[in-house]
Amino acid sequence: MVRISNGIITLLNLLTLVVGFAALLMSAWLYIKIETPCERNLRMPFLIMGGALLGVSMLGLLGSCCRLNFFMWLYLITLFVLMLGLTVFTIFVIIVTNKEVGRELSGKGLGERKLGDYSHWLQNYVVNAENWDKIRVCFGQIKLCSFEAGKDHNHYSKYMASMQSSCCKPPSVCGLVFVNSTTWNMPAKGPADPNPDCTTWSNEQTELCYNCESCKVEALEEIKKEWKILSLANTCILLLVGIIYSISCCALRNNQSQGYQKYKDYAKYA
Repeated sequence: MVRISNGIITLLNLLTLVVGFAALLMSAWLYIKIETPCERNLRMPFLIMGGALLGVSMLGLLGSCCRLNFFMWLYLITLFVLMLGLTVFTIFVIIVTNKEVGRELSGKGLGERKLGDYSHWLQNYVVNAENWDKIRVCFGQIKLCSFEAGKDHNHYSKYMASMQSSCCKPPSVCGLVFVNSTTWNMPAKGPADPNPDCTTWSNEQTELCYNCESCKVEALEEIKKEWKILSLANTCILLLVGIIYSISCCALRNNQSQGYQKYKDYAKYA
């Protein structure tokens, strides 16, 4: 039993050690090769994940291979804190991405999707001036609103993704006159609808409808979908960490029993 539990922990920590090294290499590659700030933002998560995996793996290897209970205790404490953090974060993600919770908190989410459909925290985190300016810059860097020239309005409407439809053209209810994929002229009598997005629209290629509520709502919707996937992944990781924690407890107990038996044998023949 000692060999089985310690062997499993050793194997698992060798795997996480490799993953940790890979994450650090990915972070270094993003820092060296990637030039756009939007993509470079990914390097910090990889750096943190890689460093954490390396640290935890080393504790587990020292505890299981060398039978050092002190490091095994540190390893178990780290795993417990990790499980606690994953549990809290998963619950938090479920709360801030739940539409009914968002509507209940804001009281503004009626009919079509609006900013009020999302929690105050998600709105304040994504749509605040500083973060939204960064997101707008990213839209330009990834060429969100770059379309093939020479097509009519129906072609663009048919093949636009939902994010492009919300950020690269004014809402259809505004009644603006189509010129090309990113140029729409205001009628002489003004917009056909009082929707604030109608006047927010700009033909400036760096502006377009990036400041429209429809664009911000679509960005929040995309983030909400990604966070829901993240919460599912966190749940799977939590189950895996729970299994590793249980096996580690067995390994620690076996180490202690083995140490106690060696002490008894030594005392017997001393």
